[in-house]
Amino acid sequence: MSQLPPAQRPTQTRRRFASLRTISALVMREMATSYGRSPGGYLWAVIEPAAGIALLSALFSLGFRNPAIGTNFAIFYATGLVPFMMFTDLSNKVAMALLFSKPLLNYPSVTFLDALLGRFIVNFLTQIMVSYVVFVGILMMFETRTIPQVSGIALATVMGATLAFGVGTVNAVLFTAFPIWQRVWSILTRPLVLLSGVIFIFDNVPQPYRDYLWWNPLIHVVGKMRDSFYPTYDSSYVSYAYLFGVSAILMLFGLIFLRRYHRDILDF
Repeated sequence: MSQLPPAQRPTQTRRRFASLRTISALVMREMATSYGRSPGGYLWAVIEPAAGIALLSALFSLGFRNPAIGTNFAIFYATGLVPFMMFTDLSNKVAMALLFSKPLLNYPSVTFLDALLGRFIVNFLTQIMVSYVVFVGILMMFETRTIPQVSGIALATVMGATLAFGVGTVNAVLFTAFPIWQRVWSILTRPLVLLSGVIFIFDNVPQPYRDYLWWNPLIHVVGKMRDSFYPTYDSSYVSYAYLFGVSAILMLFGLIFLRRYHRDILDF
């Protein structure tokens, strides 16, 4: 049987490869515009947040000699701050994806999903490098008495990234349609670092506040990350079904609204 000419190939197949090329181009554009103009380029994008997290970990270790679990406060703090910072950075970058790529969305070959995925991929890979630098640096500098489990760390990273993409997708709609929401969201999320188990462990929170905090999805991400370093840590409260369920619902609603209204939103 002779092969069909390009014009007769299935449209879906052509679109799939076109979308991959578009996402690749958006990834390169993100790297060039975000990191290509600063000294050190992409390397600085990894070193800057890694150094900031390491500095905060060191400062907190001076003020808190005895962490809630383990013997080293630097690794305890990092296991909470690294996934929290990953979520914050990724969700904010995805939320701004439509505004960042607004001129390109006028081209038929560039879709709103291409813009979201292109920005997510670059910053997700960056956050993986930041996590690696922070954790390896602390483990080399201190005797942490922890047993890192790569599979658990990877799962916690995927949990945080999935939640970030879901939240970012919804906010991509709200940030574009209602610019004031960006300021409101910034105010609402400031207490999150205190409510996500970054500097304490979930089990130490008294009732009934512990039950309230359980509904914060970041509690589950941080709990899984700590479980991946401390073998004796009880993370039975971590619910994968809840975390991925919330993330899926947020993604679904965000993508539905973008599919229906993204052209109208971009005209605001």
